[in-house]
Amino acid sequence: MAKGPNVVTKTALRRLMKVEGDARIVSADAIEALKEYLQEKAIEITKKAGTLTKHAKRKTINKADIKLAI
Repeated sequence: MAKGPNVVTKTALRRLMKVEGDARIVSADAIEALKEYLQEKAIEITKKAGTLTKHAKRKTINKADIKLAI
């Protein structure tokens, strides 16, 4: 599991899975699996964006850094 703060909430993911996945019921296992995956990806992208920001001699991560990191 990803280390650090939990920034992706179970409630938001449940809502997303119900609306976009057209599901009436979503299991807790499915929500947790998606949450862990998204959390890990977010951390990975943020670290890459931070490296790009430092290389550009800035302190603020911007949209361009995120796009490049993805």
